[in-house]
Amino acid sequence: MSDASLHASETGTGDAGFRDYFALLKPRVMSLVVFTALVGLLAAPGSVHPIVGFAAILFIAVGGGASGALNMWWDADIDRIMKRTQGRPIPMGKITEGEAYAFGIALAGFSVVMLGLATNLFAGALLAFTIFFYVVVYSMWLKRSTPQNIVIGGAAGAFPPMIGWAAVTGDVSLESILMFALIFMWTPPHFWALALFMKSDYHKADVPMLTVTHGRRATRTHILVYTVLLAPLAIGIGFTSIGGPFYLAVAVVLNALFLKGAWDIWRRDEAVAEADSYRIEKKVFRLSLIYLFAHFAAIWAQTMLNEAGLGGWG
Repeated sequence: MSDASLHASETGTGDAGFRDYFALLKPRVMSLVVFTALVGLLAAPGSVHPIVGFAAILFIAVGGGASGALNMWWDADIDRIMKRTQGRPIPMGKITEGEAYAFGIALAGFSVVMLGLATNLFAGALLAFTIFFYVVVYSMWLKRSTPQNIVIGGAAGAFPPMIGWAAVTGDVSLESILMFALIFMWTPPHFWALALFMKSDYHKADVPMLTVTHGRRATRTHILVYTVLLAPLAIGIGFTSIGGPFYLAVAVVLNALFLKGAWDIWRRDEAVAEADSYRIEKKVFRLSLIYLFAHFAAIWAQTMLNEAGLGGWG
């Protein structure tokens, strides 16, 4: 990045528009937050008024966006270095770090208070803890201090279905913990597959991703181990109150594909992978995105089947 661009990213150009502020919210990440929170809300026993349910998902989304804005504020220095993030609003000079911080704090406070008022105090407190965990525990502490950053920090992305569940029930249950665990165990192989073909970015930014600290061979082994541990958890959800035959069939197919992908990654020789432009690694990364969305879509579909008396274990 040129000196002029660096100066602009620190001072801002003053011409930020709606799209720039929306980009601060990490909309692609937010889509996952919204969807998993919605499934948690719909799968929970009991019900809420549709307007209350809509408000709950809206405020959870705003809270997720607040986390994204505060993460970009804190990571502005490395975002300027990493090729994958140089197009974000702060490195591009559209928004200053101070503006991003103020925006994130305002959204965080608004989302927590409004979710608590719209649903219950427990759901609001859980959202507040999620924002704190992502910004402080993951972004400020773990991300730059340990190769286990994505393992522990992945909990932040796993809370939304628990918050959606809590918005209905006011508490946590085994089922909401299992939805949390599904995302928590999925996160490491998902991000490590990305890190395998984005290693140079993390090297340049001095972020201790597993590929940087332990190498690609160890990362491939970790992906396989976590995927092997993830599969029985994901399939086991099929035998709980939020599962059923439809979910189980989907989970078996998805986990067979994901295990095959992890095995293919583990078997890779690094020289071959690089010559192949990490084609398999990129394929498994894309599969991991489908994997999570499809599991939660299956939970949603199974919930509707169970409520209609058509799809449960009887």
